[in-house]
Amino acid sequence: MESILPGAVALALATAYLIVLLRVENQNTILALLGVGIAAVLVANWLGWLAPVGRSFGEREDVLGLLAIVAAIVVASYFHEDHFVLLLLCTVLLYTVATLGLNVQFGYAGVLNFAGASFFGIGAYTAAVLNQHTAIPHLIVLLIGGLMAALIGCLLLLPVLRTRGHYAAVVTIAFALLLKTFLEVNDVLGGPQGLQVRSMNVLGWSFNNNIEIGGLRLSFYTSYFATSLLILIGAFVLVRRLERSWIGLNLDALRLDETAAGCFGLNIVRWKVTAFLLGNFLIGIAGTLQGMVVGFVQPNNYTFADSLIFVSILLLGGIGNPWGVAVATVIVVIVPEKLQVIQEYRFLLYAALVMMVLLFRPEGLLPRPVRSYFPGWRP
Repeated sequence: MESILPGAVALALATAYLIVLLRVENQNTILALLGVGIAAVLVANWLGWLAPVGRSFGEREDVLGLLAIVAAIVVASYFHEDHFVLLLLCTVLLYTVATLGLNVQFGYAGVLNFAGASFFGIGAYTAAVLNQHTAIPHLIVLLIGGLMAALIGCLLLLPVLRTRGHYAAVVTIAFALLLKTFLEVNDVLGGPQGLQVRSMNVLGWSFNNNIEIGGLRLSFYTSYFATSLLILIGAFVLVRRLERSWIGLNLDALRLDETAAGCFGLNIVRWKVTAFLLGNFLIGIAGTLQGMVVGFVQPNNYTFADSLIFVSILLLGGIGNPWGVAVATVIVVIVPEKLQVIQEYRFLLYAALVMMVLLFRPEGLLPRPVRSYFPGWRP
């Protein structure tokens, strides 16, 4: 019980703080809250209170994971009628799923991908086309969107496999620019004006209908929130199991020293392909649902600048740490939305954030801990 307590207390405080931050609208109050939050984290770190929290999550991740799910449901329940806040929470959940896919590529296999938003957009465009022109069940459309992102990602496999480091990054950046240009000149996909995406429909229930239970009225985004949360849970469990498996061990060996891994018999091509396709699959699923949530897609929503958002989340949270990804997504998505004064400078903020993290804390806010095959085990 003692090992759970620090993590549970941290989750409770973070949940209460997030509710207050989302509730407040006054810009000066928001700035004050952000200042208080930063100061509280710095003081807690100085007093050594954050170390027990980290150990708590390492030893009892299963229980604290359930508590984190409950915390997300509590926040959504508090804002059950607020369309904007629930849309923001859906965005946080889906961006977390997409960045988990990027984490498999960056954090585990060391495969660079600066076209995350492009694969996110492929999923969204898949939803737009299939929902409009076919009768395929929308739950299957989610899987098809992920498969399409992975399939189109195969176009990059040859140049990615033949390059390393900065050169591989340039290949993915070039792909992002080419895809945006392709979408803009393709009239079938709506050109620069984009396409409308029909709402998600499961067993005859349209997710764009508000929910009424007795006298309680829930925003229609509640359905999207529940679906996004389920997808995030599945993606999180998959990534954590992957990390602790022999597959994750092979990917780590590939990232740390590709030459040495090849000398010890690892099939370099196989594991790069595995990480690249699996990561793009998760990104594509998140993009497919995001397209249905927003209801509209256009090329300008999936540019290299948008890919920088995913990269900044990964760097800020800590490359290789799924929990760090979740925390960083909340910060990167919610803070600019609440601070209206920096709306026009958000991409400048993301670029500055990346540079500051690389300079002053390259391991991120929550560095990846030592590999653990058996949670709670100590030597």
